[in-house]
Amino acid sequence: PPLVDLLTSGTDVAKENAAGALWDVGGNSDHIQVAIARAGAIRPLVELLTFGTDVAKEHAVGALWDLACRNNNRVAIAKAGAIPPLIQLLKSGTADAKWWAASALRKLAYNSAEN
Repeated sequence: PPLVDLLTSGTDVAKENAAGALWDVGGNSDHIQVAIARAGAIRPLVELLTFGTDVAKEHAVGALWDLACRNNNRVAIAKAGAIPPLIQLLKSGTADAKWWAASALRKLAYNSAEN
């Protein structure tokens, strides 16, 4: 899928915009959140938490926050290695990234014995 491809192969601005678009379309729609996860977006979003620009990190953490509404996605996000970079964002991210990272960690932990 083009948006997922941009997360790894686009310019910095393209990565920012792709992560932002996934955040926007994920919203509160279960079927879209499932489709985003099935398209393989979780791992590239997690990678942006470490290697992206500040804007890409903010958009990626927001998209992951949306995806974490579903229990299956919470497990997949944790298995993709999101917890250490989310904790790092709490320490060194922008103010917005810190807020979203804390919220994402809360969602990952909510009602999930696996995480």
